[in-house]
Amino acid sequence: MKTTTSLAYDIPGKFEETRFEKNHNVIFESSATASKNVAQEIAELIRLKQNANEFCVLGLATGSSPIKVYEELVRMHREEGLSFSNVITFNLDEYYPMNKENRQSYHYFMHQHLFNHIDIKPENVNIPDGTVAIDELNQYCIDYELKIKNAGGLDFQLLGIGRTGHVGFNEPGSHINSGTRIITLDHITRVDASSDFNGIDNVPKRAITMGVSTIMKSKRIVLMAWGQNKASIIKRTIQGEISSDVPATFLQNHPNATFVLDQSAASELTRFKTPWLVGECIWTEELKSKAIVWLCKKTKQSILKLTDRDYNNNGMSDLLAQEGSAYDLNINMFNVLQHTITGWPGGKPNTDDSHRPERAN
Repeated sequence: MKTTTSLAYDIPGKFEETRFEKNHNVIFESSATASKNVAQEIAELIRLKQNANEFCVLGLATGSSPIKVYEELVRMHREEGLSFSNVITFNLDEYYPMNKENRQSYHYFMHQHLFNHIDIKPENVNIPDGTVAIDELNQYCIDYELKIKNAGGLDFQLLGIGRTGHVGFNEPGSHINSGTRIITLDHITRVDASSDFNGIDNVPKRAITMGVSTIMKSKRIVLMAWGQNKASIIKRTIQGEISSDVPATFLQNHPNATFVLDQSAASELTRFKTPWLVGECIWTEELKSKAIVWLCKKTKQSILKLTDRDYNNNGMSDLLAQEGSAYDLNINMFNVLQHTITGWPGGKPNTDDSHRPERAN
């Protein structure tokens, strides 16, 4: 796994082990290391724009995923002199209704984690306003889009991903052409936010969000995901079909989008979950056990009924060649599993059962 590396976009699926993947992704050992690399790319872009005497327009995200990125940017400002004087920011979203002073507001979050600690000009900070009157919201959202356009568009968009596959608050069902708008939050999204609001009843049911179309117009996109609870949706996003059911899959069509993951978030991808399907493996005892149990589930057969064809048809022909036959593999794995059972009737006390399934006596 990587420690320091370029996150520069590369075409996905170039190698056999990544042939199921439709998004470029870079995987790190930890979220802390990954976050530093993301912050480094942002800092390089800011400096590049400064040298050209240009504004750097950043789209920013909230939630737990970007916190360490913001910490690193603050550190670079304090210790390395990184200036944000040429930076214009647009945040993805805000709960509605929501006062700026509320500790659960994204306005509060962004100032607490970033804006209060750097030299960005207050007039260059743009966060959707959760206090706009409902009858003025439509025009407000149109104006927010126009402000992004007048700034020259987003040079860089930072994203997280929700368990529903939302980016920003573009929940399942969002249209690829959607712009900044008010949206009703999915129940799962509200459940995930409930701990911050001391219960789901206190979580707002709506939010203002940049649209899918707004995000897709960004010149560069980096999506971050950490932890096992994001593994399933990451697999659906990177390996699934493009669908409004998982709005993040629209990113498969972006020409410069990179997913930055830790090992846990990447764990359901085929090359980690079932590596025998995408290439040759070093068959450790642990991997052998994992693969054979998986094969039983896949074929809906017990271990002793697996055949040479089952192994060959499911990417495990090299294991078969190494072990000799399905019969030998099956017997050995049966014994491995049987020896994990203790006590009667799983095993007779004090008997030599090393050659099960034959009876010891």
